[in-house]
Amino acid sequence: MAFESLADKLQNVFKNLTGKGRLSESDVKAGLKEVKMALLEADVSFKVVKQFINSVQERAIGTDVLNGLNPGQMVIKIVNDELVKLMGSEMTEIALKPGNEITVIMMAGLQGAGKTTTTAKIAGKLKAKGKNPLLVACDVYRPAAIEQLQKNGEKQGVPVFAMGTNHKPVNIAKAALEHAAKNGNNVVIIDTAGRLHIDEAMMDELVEIKENVDVYQTLLVVDAMTGQDAVNVASMFNDKIGIDGVVLTKMDGDTRGGAALSIKAVTGKPILYVGMGEKLSDLEQFYPDRMASRILGMGDVLSIIDKASAVIDEEKAKELGRKIKKAEFDYNDFLDQMNQIKKMGGMASIMSMMPGMGQLKGLDLDENEKTMGRVEAIILSMTAEERRNPDLMNPSRKKRIAQGAGVDIAEVNRLVKQFGDMKKLMKQLPGMAGGGKRKGLGGLGGMLGKMKLPF
Repeated sequence: MAFESLADKLQNVFKNLTGKGRLSESDVKAGLKEVKMALLEADVSFKVVKQFINSVQERAIGTDVLNGLNPGQMVIKIVNDELVKLMGSEMTEIALKPGNEITVIMMAGLQGAGKTTTTAKIAGKLKAKGKNPLLVACDVYRPAAIEQLQKNGEKQGVPVFAMGTNHKPVNIAKAALEHAAKNGNNVVIIDTAGRLHIDEAMMDELVEIKENVDVYQTLLVVDAMTGQDAVNVASMFNDKIGIDGVVLTKMDGDTRGGAALSIKAVTGKPILYVGMGEKLSDLEQFYPDRMASRILGMGDVLSIIDKASAVIDEEKAKELGRKIKKAEFDYNDFLDQMNQIKKMGGMASIMSMMPGMGQLKGLDLDENEKTMGRVEAIILSMTAEERRNPDLMNPSRKKRIAQGAGVDIAEVNRLVKQFGDMKKLMKQLPGMAGGGKRKGLGGLGGMLGKMKLPF
C-alpha cells in the first residue's frame, strides 16, 4: 500500500523520540535528519523536503516543546500539522456552477494514468450527489478509449456522448454541450486524449477545446506510482494549459507516496481525489488530515466510517441490531456483513486504515481474503433453512456442505463452532448492535474485532 515504507520509517523515528523523557535540541535535529532521509526516499521533491524540515525544526526547537511534559508527542503533532499544511490543509471539492447551469469539466493526463476510468468514476460520484452528468468521448486516436468510456458510463448509469473517431475533439465537445443543454445534463465531463509523453500537438488540442468551450474546471489525472515524474507532469500541464485540481491514481499500489506530498506545494493546485483500485467505486475524496494520519501510522478511522456509511443500509443496520440483541443472528446476516466488507474494499483496505496496523507485519491479508472466500462458499452451500437456523447443523449436513463448498469438513466444523461462540458473545455485548448508518458500523466493526473465525 502507498506510504507503507515511509510510515514504517517515521514510526521508528518517533519511537526513539518518545522513548526519551526529555529532548535536547540535538535529539530533535537528529530525528528530523532521519525524517528528511525518509521523505527523500519516498520520492518527495528535495525543495519541498527542505522547506518542510525547516518549518518543523523552527517550531520543534522551542522552549515550550523541549521543556514540555511530552516533548516527543509534541514533535509528532508538529510533524502532523506540517504534513497536513503541505498537502493542502483542507479537503477540496470539484467546483461546480450553481443550480442547473452547465459545468464543463475537462479531464487531461498522460496515457496509462487511468484517465478514462477516472473520468467515469468522477461522473458516478457527481451523480450520487444529485447531478446529471454527461460523459464526452474526445479521445479520437484510440477507438478502445471510446468503447471503454461507453462501457464504464453504462455501469455508472451515466450517458456518453460520442461521435466516433472522424471528428475533431473541439467539434465533439461543442456538439456535446448542445446535447447537454437539450437533455438537461448539468455537468459535462470531457475525456480528452492521452499521449505517452507531453507533446505540442496534445497541448494545442487541449488549448483549442478551452478556447471554444467554457471549461469551468480542468482536472489532471496522474499516476502516483511514477513518483516525482507525476509532480513534473503536473507542473508542465499547469504551466501550459492551467489546471484546477489533480486526481492521483494507483495509490493502492506499491507507490512511495512522494507525489501526494509534493504536488500541492509545487503546483499550488489541490489533490481532489485518490484512486485506490480499478473498480469504479475505488475513488476516495482526498483529505490531507486523514492522509497525514495514515502516513504517521495513526490510522484513518473516519474514512472507514465513510466507507461503511456508503454501503450500510440504515434499515438493515437497525434490523441487524435487533437480531444481535435477541441472539437471532443467522448465516444470512453473516453473509450480508461479509458482502459489506467487500464493498468497503475488502479486509486489506479496512485494515490498512486501522491505527497501528502497519506494525503487524505477520498479518497475511491476502490469505485472509482467500479464507473469507472459503467461508462464503461454505455458507452458500447450505440450504436456505440451514442458513436461517444455525441450530440445524449435524454431521451429515456438515459433510454435504463441505462437499458442496469443496473444503475439508474441519473448516465447516470450525465455522459452525466459532459462529456459535460469536452468537454467545454478541448476546453478552449488546453495545455492538448499533443503529442508523454511522452506528451501523457497530455490528460490522464489532464482528471484525470480536470474531475468531479462520480469518
